[in-house]
Amino acid sequence: MNQLSLLLLPIILGSLVFSEAFSQTGSGDSPFERKFGDVKYLDSYFGTIDEKIEVNPGDDNVPFTVVFANVGTQDITGIRGQLSLPLGFSAASGSNSVIAADAETNSLAGQNFHLTFFVNVGEHVKIGQFPATVKVDYSRLRESGERNAFFEFQSKVTGDSIINMRALEPFLTSLTKNHVVIEISNDGTAPVSAVDIELTNTQSEIASTAQSITNIENVVVLNTNWDVGQINAGDKKYLEADIYVPKSLKGDTLRAPMTITYYNAQGDKTQIFRIVDFFIKGLIDITIYDVDVIDLSGQQTIIGEIINEGNEDAVFGFVTIEPLGESNIQKKTQFIDEIEIDSPVPFNVPIEFEGEPKFGEHEIRVTLRYKDDTREEHFLNHDTTIFLTAPEKNDDNPDVLQLIIIPIIAAIAIFFYFKRKRKHQSEIKAS
Repeated sequence: MNQLSLLLLPIILGSLVFSEAFSQTGSGDSPFERKFGDVKYLDSYFGTIDEKIEVNPGDDNVPFTVVFANVGTQDITGIRGQLSLPLGFSAASGSNSVIAADAETNSLAGQNFHLTFFVNVGEHVKIGQFPATVKVDYSRLRESGERNAFFEFQSKVTGDSIINMRALEPFLTSLTKNHVVIEISNDGTAPVSAVDIELTNTQSEIASTAQSITNIENVVVLNTNWDVGQINAGDKKYLEADIYVPKSLKGDTLRAPMTITYYNAQGDKTQIFRIVDFFIKGLIDITIYDVDVIDLSGQQTIIGEIINEGNEDAVFGFVTIEPLGESNIQKKTQFIDEIEIDSPVPFNVPIEFEGEPKFGEHEIRVTLRYKDDTREEHFLNHDTTIFLTAPEKNDDNPDVLQLIIIPIIAAIAIFFYFKRKRKHQSEIKAS
């Protein structure tokens, strides 16, 4: 090899290496290609440019927005796009149609623009990430011809969060402190995080009116704010509060407006409003007292008094006397009907026995059964001890011998009466 060959060899090898490197970073189709262009991909999501939305499999005609930036030095116009999505997605205009969109405006140099496509999400599409490709066609101002750019990216079918609230026990009682448990559930398919709930005293802001649609300001609530955290799809969390309801709200519906703030599956802070309703019952506060035994028309009778110190009448009242322990008193029930407030209601139940009468102490249970204004049945038990005395022997009552002698004496008297009468008639005839 001559000296010229030795001098040219490094140049030849360098040109080959440079050529190979250029083929890797030049104008080929490599995903690692680096070149400058007029359009840059920024973001993609379901929703419009103003608001992201959560999407479920099976949703149709859903907006899908792709955001770009005009990073060139010139304004661009005639912006159009075509979207390629995996199997399961289709154009809202028809399954065989191209998913296309127009920007409907120019994009100034250095500003962002967007394309909004409308797609159908198939029922069998899974919640999660999916790949997509978008082609953007555009023209530069003051330049003939059309340019295009291709972008591959990942987007997400988020699922949909559905937040509901309800009281586990929707009845409150006036004149008392009520411990309530409120259930908040995510009935959707997407989780929500950083959930914060606040009880507000008006919904004027929501209804865009100066009139409040709740009477929550008339009660005393000890808990008004709850930090719930994350609620997964299909999961539930519970809030607890103590509420005191005054007497004046008896029979009303208490509307408790809740402001719920959370981050949805798109990562956006969201605020929604829910109302939890309660029905306010009257208070029935019943006491059984002065249970005793008296003799009534020759029969021992259990008596007592019932008083209602609440603010609501009890209805369909029944008093039942039943034996406890060794007592052999027969179980009996008496209907007493309505138990009005601040008005004692007496009861009296005659005593009968199962078998031979037993006197002395008897343990008994007095059970009051009644219904409130919602027709819910309640029971009140009162256990006590009564004393039964044996009846005293009455000497004025005839015994068996007297029952025999009296008819005999009557028969003798009748005999002598008729004998004397016949004798008198014979004397008259003889004279």
